[in-house]
Amino acid sequence: MAEPAGRFYESQGLRLHYVDWGNVSAPPLILVHGGLDHCRNWDAIARELQPHFHVMAPDLRGHGDSEWAKGSSYSLTDNVYDLTRLMRFAELQDAAIVGHSMGGMVALAYAGTYPGKVSRLVVLDGVFLSGSQPAPIAEQMSRWIDQLDRISEYQPSAFRTIDEAARRLSARNRRLTPALALHLASHGVRQGSDGLYRWKFDHYQRARAPYRLSPDDYAALWSRITCPTPVDVGG
Repeated sequence: MAEPAGRFYESQGLRLHYVDWGNVSAPPLILVHGGLDHCRNWDAIARELQPHFHVMAPDLRGHGDSEWAKGSSYSLTDNVYDLTRLMRFAELQDAAIVGHSMGGMVALAYAGTYPGKVSRLVVLDGVFLSGSQPAPIAEQMSRWIDQLDRISEYQPSAFRTIDEAARRLSARNRRLTPALALHLASHGVRQGSDGLYRWKFDHYQRARAPYRLSPDDYAALWSRITCPTPVDVGG
């Protein structure tokens, strides 16, 4: 099967990327990747599903070939808004959505906000809420500021070759075959002016901002979901 078409749309002034696997007459299916991943993680699944669906997979802001957010704005609500923009741009109705990890949280929040716009929802390892009480807001604020300061001084990993980046992925996930690790690395790194390769994702996504939804907010959103929703909470 041919490679998917790369397309771009705009959200909050950011140029965001997604791939379109074609078959526009079939029901739409959106695949939403997890944190620090990219849309080409879905390639093997997309190829299997493409005969039955019009498959699209976005790069979330700060991932893959999407622009990095200005001011390190990577809240769940920002990502949900980006998904609404993609739905409008691609003129999608009654789309099925599959989300992995952070992408699953985005998909759940979107389906809870617009239950009538999602026909099916599958969440893979994407439900993670803390049952503990949040720290006092002043502590959350100071922790967030400290995280941003550390990230600003962080030197991202650099690789001389894509093969070297692939070996790093394999070391972190022993289940990856060498071919899959190379595929993920080839779409997950970008070559700089110094000739070295670095991961495409924005490291500021690691910061945990204090303006997050509460467990009650999530529960209220999820209670509004009306479509069939199998959920895999992982191990």
